[in-house]
Amino acid sequence: MTTRNQLIHTAIAGVLALASIPVSQAHSADSTDSKEKCYGIAKAGQNDCGTARHTCAGQAKQDRAPDEWKYVPKGTCEKMGGKLTPGSAGKGK
Repeated sequence: MTTRNQLIHTAIAGVLALASIPVSQAHSADSTDSKEKCYGIAKAGQNDCGTARHTCAGQAKQDRAPDEWKYVPKGTCEKMGGKLTPGSAGKGK
């Protein structure tokens, strides 16, 4: 195989490798732009991030705690019985 052929094969392999990256990874910043934090709707163990009581997602100890939150599509939080600010979450339905 000539050097030119090796270069062409390497270039093609690189293009194919880049093409295999999922689009969801390339647009991960856009996904949070269409979402909002919704407080008071997370079930125990299903929160999206830490609070003053813990530092990690998935560590909520009770359902619908007013300081626990989940990302939801913008405009849907209050319809789900939650609030956009911590500590004042409603009890919902």
